[in-house]
Amino acid sequence: MDSAQPEARRAVTLRRVLTGAVLVAVPLVVVVVVLGFGSAYDQGHAATATAAPGGADPYPRLLVALPVILAACHLAGLAARRLGQPAVIGEIIAGVLLGPSLLGLLWPAGFAWLFPGNVVSIINVLAQLGLIFFMYLVGSEIDLDAVRRRGFTAVTVSQVSIALPMVSGIVLALGLYPVFGGDVGFLSFGLFIAVSMSVTAFPVLARILTDRGLAKTALGALALTCAAVDDVAAWCLLAVVIAISQGGSGNEVFLTIALTLVFVLVMVYAVRPVLAKWLPRVPESAVLAILLAGIMLSALATEEIGIHPIFGAFLFGVIAPRKDPVVSRAAGKLGSVTVTLLLPLFFAYTGLRTQFGLLGEASLWAWCALITAVAVFGKWVGSTAAARLTGVGWRDSLSLGALMNCRGLTELVVLNVGLQLKVISPTVFAMLVIMTLVSTVATAPALALISRFGKKSEKDTEKTAGPAAAESR
Repeated sequence: MDSAQPEARRAVTLRRVLTGAVLVAVPLVVVVVVLGFGSAYDQGHAATATAAPGGADPYPRLLVALPVILAACHLAGLAARRLGQPAVIGEIIAGVLLGPSLLGLLWPAGFAWLFPGNVVSIINVLAQLGLIFFMYLVGSEIDLDAVRRRGFTAVTVSQVSIALPMVSGIVLALGLYPVFGGDVGFLSFGLFIAVSMSVTAFPVLARILTDRGLAKTALGALALTCAAVDDVAAWCLLAVVIAISQGGSGNEVFLTIALTLVFVLVMVYAVRPVLAKWLPRVPESAVLAILLAGIMLSALATEEIGIHPIFGAFLFGVIAPRKDPVVSRAAGKLGSVTVTLLLPLFFAYTGLRTQFGLLGEASLWAWCALITAVAVFGKWVGSTAAARLTGVGWRDSLSLGALMNCRGLTELVVLNVGLQLKVISPTVFAMLVIMTLVSTVATAPALALISRFGKKSEKDTEKTAGPAAAESR
């Protein structure tokens, strides 16, 4: 009896071992057999993945491209500051240098490895996301109270600084269209060229005024107010251009414009009071999420209407509460990510679309010089004359004209919209990018020159008129 028990235990143990072995072995055999049959598909799938463009996983390459873009923009921004320019100038130039105009020209293999098609697509998505966040920040920085206080002068200067460049832009488009118009209708082409001549970059202008210590002066306050009014008018004009270029028939264009007006009224008279009353009451941890949702939904609304998503994001920034400290902190967090990470991607994507190699002929560079001259002349003369006629002194009028000539990032946004809609060709896009860089880079030196000659003229006047005249002044 006692000897039978150990044998029974051994039999039970043996059965358990055999059962476990079968349970492990059978799945392993099935896996091996299936893998054996499936190996025939491996070669065909590998060949298909190799042959298909963009078949490789883009994320490892993206994780290389992003640090390169950020480092290039940061270093170029530092160099621009040392040269007396705002950092955004260096960042724009860095984006161009990373594109086919320099990197693709000097090192085609490295350019193709760093920016394959699938990586460029992801950069574009991130850049467009950063663009609508940036437009929200631009809208939130517009001081509506200042616009009301300086209403007459600001509106007069800004509208004349738009009207004269638009007229000169239309005349310029008459010459450009037979050469560069392509299949685009003249109405869309001419209006877009006119709008591109009329833009002033509010964010870059604010940075230049801050760097030069002019932000708190009367000239700086007037320039910021004029640029704010100018920006709003320019976006409205661009919305009309987009509606015309995409609308098709006259009824469709009218419907797009009517829906846009309805959207503006709803945002101003319905959404704005709700945000002002409700947003300061929600927990601080939820404010940023609400702002992000509002920006993206507003952008989606204008996209569905038939104009660009940037208009919805910009308008949401205009109507969002700005005096509440919780909202301001949330906007600051959004601005840190946008300016540090997403905007450099927009500069890089713009650079990837800019091909200065298309301007290989002397005649094309002559057209580029003419575009730049018309843009600078129309904006400067219009702003200076309007300011002088409203009672501003000559020195401040000339300075205001130089400041309103600053195009920068806002112009790049407009140009990218035009290229995306195929209203302008890549060649015209490259010319307008050069015009943007030249007119923006010239702003700070022009201010310094006007200031130097203005002070010299005042000293000469004091010597001629005597101390009594100087004291009275």
